[in-house]
Amino acid sequence: MKEKKRMDPQFIFVYGTLRRGGNSKMHGLLASYSEYLSAGEAQGILYLLDGYPGMIESSEITDKVFGEVYKIGDSSKLLALLDDYEECSDKFPLPHEYIRKQLPVKLVNGAQLLASVYLFNRDISNLKAIKSGDYIQYSSEQ
Repeated sequence: MKEKKRMDPQFIFVYGTLRRGGNSKMHGLLASYSEYLSAGEAQGILYLLDGYPGMIESSEITDKVFGEVYKIGDSSKLLALLDDYEECSDKFPLPHEYIRKQLPVKLVNGAQLLASVYLFNRDISNLKAIKSGDYIQYSSEQ
């Protein structure tokens, strides 16, 4: 009898409006298809767009973006819905504003895992960096 292949859990790292404090109806969607795992951080730089943030990758180890990690229950369904929300599915013209990529994320307990992250995919030259790397903290101070 052929053994069924075990699927490892998938994770998503969210750093902006999808976070619990982000006041987005889409957080409810995220919560319905996933389970909050931990606060975490990813190596990158956060920029302020038009009322929401965008993260880019960085090679500097001191560049941190803070957010939340969720364990995804039905990854194909949730990621398809979030790809539409982030306008990076096939329904939207290229180049997309965001791309989804697997990146290492460090949890508050020190553990690391790979998680899907939506990265900003446009020019950043005229954007303001959020130096703290924490969009929820930044937006509460404005």
